[in-house]
Amino acid sequence: MGIFSFIKDAGEKIFGKEKEKEEEHIEITEAKKEIIRKQNEKAADKLLETIQGLDLAVENPVINIEGNTATVYGLADSQAIREKIVLVIGNSEGIAKVDDRLAVKIESPEASFHTVERGENLSKIAKEHYSDANKYTVIFEANKPMLKDPDKIYPGQVLRIPRQE
Repeated sequence: MGIFSFIKDAGEKIFGKEKEKEEEHIEITEAKKEIIRKQNEKAADKLLETIQGLDLAVENPVINIEGNTATVYGLADSQAIREKIVLVIGNSEGIAKVDDRLAVKIESPEASFHTVERGENLSKIAKEHYSDANKYTVIFEANKPMLKDPDKIYPGQVLRIPRQE
């Protein structure tokens, strides 16, 4: 699918304080670089646990984090699962880009993506994309299990918008 951009400061926190210092361009020692490398590995492990916990079927998943970019590898069961994995990773604080290197067992058309803005809700997003506010459930279902409640979305979050059938 390629490289996807996200809002780095939105989402679940997965990094420690050394990561914040690195991004402020403060000169860091080799010891601190090693701490950051370990934090990146820990964050990648946490993301893999989240993906597994959400039952997103992917074989041999690997996530590498360098700077604010996460690269993901593996074999996803479907295009929808592939997109959900990219969103789980990208909707994490500290990740600005996801380099999607996932393969898919069952090919299907790609969904589009929508970045939530302040004041938006799923009905408003459905009206914009489908011309029908009542189709908010389509968006909610497409973003399960990451979304647990249709009323709990936040600015900066990226959502899957399936194609209309």
